[in-house]
Amino acid sequence: MGLSKGVTNNPNGRPKGIPNKSTNDLRQWVGEFIDGQREQILKDWQALEPKDRIMMFEKLMRFVLPTLQATTLQTDFEQLTDNELDYIIEELKQAAM
Repeated sequence: MGLSKGVTNNPNGRPKGIPNKSTNDLRQWVGEFIDGQREQILKDWQALEPKDRIMMFEKLMRFVLPTLQATTLQTDFEQLTDNELDYIIEELKQAAM
């Protein structure tokens, strides 16, 4: 039988949301490597065919912009009051116009 969610055997462990040390070290190394290769990267970029540049640009965008995720909304209509249901119906009617 394991621990319940949110309970740990190490209360003094790494706080939630703080990346571990090896992740920080690797990110720093990669950042420094890329920073030192800027001129070569630009030369290589210019040497690419336009379609390859677009594909590379798209791949690089994933590291800069957050990806969109599908969301779902589940509503238990049985728990809503008549006034809340009427309001939803009116909003849907106006959105459909």
